Order: sequence, then C-alpha cells, then structure tokens
Amino acid sequence: MNRRDFLQLSGLGTAGALMLPTFPTLGRAVAPEALLESPLDVALKKRLADAALNAATAKGASYVDVRIGRYLNQYVVTREDKVQNLVNTESYGVGVRVIANGCWGFAAVVDAKDEAATARAAEQAVAIAKANAKLLKEPVQLAPQKGFGEVSWKAPITKNAFEVPIKEKVDLLLSVNDAALKNGANYVNSVLFMVNEQKYFASTDGSYIDQDIHRIWPIFNVTTIDPKTGKFETRQSLSAPVGRGYEYLQANPSDKVTGVTTRYNTRYDMLEDATAAAQQTKEKLTAKSVEAGKYDLVLDPSHLWLTIHESVGHPLELDRVLGYEANFAGTSFATLDKWESKNFKYGSPQVTLFADKQQEGSLGAVGWDDEGVNTKRWDLVKEGTLVNYQAIRDQAHIIGEKESHGCCYADSWSSVQFQRMPNVSLAPGKSPLSVDELIKDVQKGIYIIGDGSFSIDQQRYNFQFGGQLYYEIKDGKIAGMLKDVAYQSNTQEFWNSCVKVCDERDYRLGGSFFDGKGQPSQSSAVSHGSSTARFNGVNVINTARKI
Repeated sequence: MNRRDFLQLSGLGTAGALMLPTFPTLGRAVAPEALLESPLDVALKKRLADAALNAATAKGASYVDVRIGRYLNQYVVTREDKVQNLVNTESYGVGVRVIANGCWGFAAVVDAKDEAATARAAEQAVAIAKANAKLLKEPVQLAPQKGFGEVSWKAPITKNAFEVPIKEKVDLLLSVNDAALKNGANYVNSVLFMVNEQKYFASTDGSYIDQDIHRIWPIFNVTTIDPKTGKFETRQSLSAPVGRGYEYLQANPSDKVTGVTTRYNTRYDMLEDATAAAQQTKEKLTAKSVEAGKYDLVLDPSHLWLTIHESVGHPLELDRVLGYEANFAGTSFATLDKWESKNFKYGSPQVTLFADKQQEGSLGAVGWDDEGVNTKRWDLVKEGTLVNYQAIRDQAHIIGEKESHGCCYADSWSSVQFQRMPNVSLAPGKSPLSVDELIKDVQKGIYIIGDGSFSIDQQRYNFQFGGQLYYEIKDGKIAGMLKDVAYQSNTQEFWNSCVKVCDERDYRLGGSFFDGKGQPSQSSAVSHGSSTARFNGVNVINTARKI
C-alpha cells in the first residue's frame, strides 16, 4: 500500500493524525456488513492448524505453533459538523512459527481456507529455520508449556460495537462536537476506534485455543481561541481505551468520579466530557501560568498511566534490557545487574508495580498469549525493589524463570509474535485514603489530570511529562487552574518521591490503544491502572513559548 492510499484509508490526513503515535496494520477495505459475518468455524480452524502442525513436524521441526487470525477494524472520524472518514477493514490469514535445527522460522499465508495452503506455509517456515540455523550461535531455549487441549476465551462484553448501526455512532460523535461548539469551542474533532481480534492458536504442545477479543476507544480534541490575542488552548477527552464493547459508552452515575472535573471508570459519558472540555479550554485561556520550581504533585490515574507506561512498562521489557530493541526503541537503564543485586530501589516502599494480562476491561486482557501460555499476574517492583521483568518462552531461562510470563503478542497473523508489554499498574495503597485526604496536607502542589505531551530518553530514564488539566494546591486546598505545566525527573528519582497512594476505591485504568515496537513495527494495546498518587518535591517547568 502506498502512502497516499494509506492516508486515504486510515484518515490520518484528518483528525486522527494528531491522536496516533503508531497506526496498526489495517487489512483490506470492506463493507460494514462484512464485519458482522460469522467467524470461521472452529472445526475448520483445527483442520487447518493440524495440517500445518503435521507438515512442519514431517519436515523436521521440533516445535510448531500456528496462529489463525481474523482482524476487524472500524474507525469513524468527524470534525465539527462533518464526517471526515469511515474505515472498515478486515484481515485474515495464517502464520506458522517453527523451531528446526535449534532456530526459529516463520511463514504466513493470506486468506488460507484449505489445508494444502497452511501445509505449504509450514514447510516454508521449516526451510527458513534451517537456512537461519547456518548462522546460529546458540539454539533456542524454549520454556516448557503444557497443552490445554481445546479451550476458548471471550472478552466479557455485553454489546458488540460492530453490531451498532454506523448512523448511531456518527450521531454520537456529531452530538459530541455540537456540545463542544455550543459551549464555546472553535474547533473539535472526534474519533471512535473499534477493534475485534478473532484468534486461534494451536501448537505441538497440544493446545487449540480460540479467543474473541474486543477493544474500543472514543476520543475527541477541543480547541478554543481567544479572538483578541489569537492564543488558543486545547483539551483532549478523559476517556480510556478499554477492552470492552459498546456498553462502555453507556455511562451511569456510579461510573463517574467527581471532583474538580468528572472522570470515568468502567463506563464513559462522551457528551458530558466534551461539554466540560469546551468550558475548561475557555478557563485555561485566562488561567495563571505556573511558576517554575519544586512542587508536590498529585497525579490522577488519567495522567499517571502514561508515566507508568514510559518509565516502568518499557524499561522492564526483557528484550529491551538485553539490547534487542536498541536500533529502534532504545535500551534500558534497568540492567540485569540491578535486578541481580536484589536491592535496587526503583521506587519508595509505597511503590508496588505489577504486570498482568487478566484485569477485566483492560486492553491486554486475554486467556492465553500468542504462545499458548495462560496469563497471570506478577510483581515487577515490590515495595520499591526491582524484582522481575517481562519475559516470554525463549527468554525465561535468562532470568532463571521456569516458565513464560505469558506476554507474547503479534498484531497480525502475518507478524511474528514477540515480547510485548502486558498491563503494568501501580498497586493501590493498603490503608484507606481518599483523594481529598491525600491533598489536605499538601502545602505547595499541583493536581494533574489527563495525559499530554511527553519526552523520555532512549534508556527510559530522564523524562518530561505534561497533562490536560492542572490545578494549584495551596495549604491543602485547590486554589484554581494553572497552565503551561510540565514536570521533569528521572525514573528512579520520581518513583522514590512517591509518598502516598490512594486506596483501591480510586483505582482506574488508562492505556495506549496503539503502542509501537519492533522492526518491522507492530502495534499493541495495553492498559495501566493506578489510584491517585502523590510525589513530593518534583521539578516543574513553565512550557509557555516566549516569542
């Protein structure tokens, strides 16, 4: 696909361009009705998989796994009173990965619905593995994994987003835009992203796993201009991308978190948020510009998820630690010697950061990963000390693990699966603590809500983060809105400055719908949870442009 066709298909020449750091493999454009066609019959998928397993084994493979995938995407893009793009895509095919002569090999075939095609792909994968083996320095060491037989997992959705009429989705987005404009915004764009991954995995371990995964992300961006000065302010939606169905957009009062602005938990009110965003951008135009200096920061989960993602999730990917990602994504300051010391203080005693692919409603939730490993939870940082990394089957032995952590993923049937970030989250505080109680003894602080621009170095150590909304805290009380705020720190200093974390009542998920990694680049979706947390003595800068 050439660049012009890609832009036309994806809508990146419009509102979506500013919202996406990495765009996923799309597939071929189809009619919306095609997205509602029934998945491939499980019995047929098993026959296709068995043909590949048998063919690869016959050619000398010591291990084989087969992934049969149907990937559906629908994106609705609007701006003000116009629909700018409607994207419906489908991608279907089979990928076969093998170990032969101690080396990996991979091949894939598009639209394969007969056993001869999957068998040919398997034979090609074995031939590639044997060719690769001529340059092999040491054989692949694959952690053992029991087979699960014929099993399945489905995302616990109650309303399939693909079954909702497009008109209803368009009407929602246009009403969101209208609400923002009526409340003073000059410009607004909104997008609704919906994904369904229908994935089947089979391996010589004896697993035949059928999974149905759903994700959704409603997002908007509001801009308000001061007509006298020409200055402008923006505010992005406070929605979180989630592993849920269309029910996510049917909010009720119990899903709302009140305070200086309304935030959301397992459901989201897009219309209400757009109304508030327009009003807040007007307020930001006249807000006080922050004075640079040291502040105690109170960080809402809608903001803190991104700091977790960049300063914890990425540096604790074992392939990155080992240097495998150095050419593209960088390395990690959290080197093996720090972990081996058993006393590296990643954060304060209040900081326990855990990984998982099980949290209901999270982007990373599945029953089994793309190597057929059942998912679980494990600690990365426990009470401040670095205790583990994220590892898959061919990495587990490097850190003395007997089994994979279950965090292997490929974004397509045509992509090779590799280690991807699971959900990584900050554990809630153990003692009862509300946000108001967290704030009441802050003398000089800033309360930050929503994620914004950021920068972090290639070792994931020195960084700078902004947000969407900033509120000054004076003598334990909210004193008014601020603007031009960003904080700077390094990963170890920042997490060691954490002094308090609110309890589980405040725990919420944020996340990245399009997280890029690898060469060729792949996109994955991952959630990060936390309760509101306080970090003392963090350096804050003023980001206002001086012209």
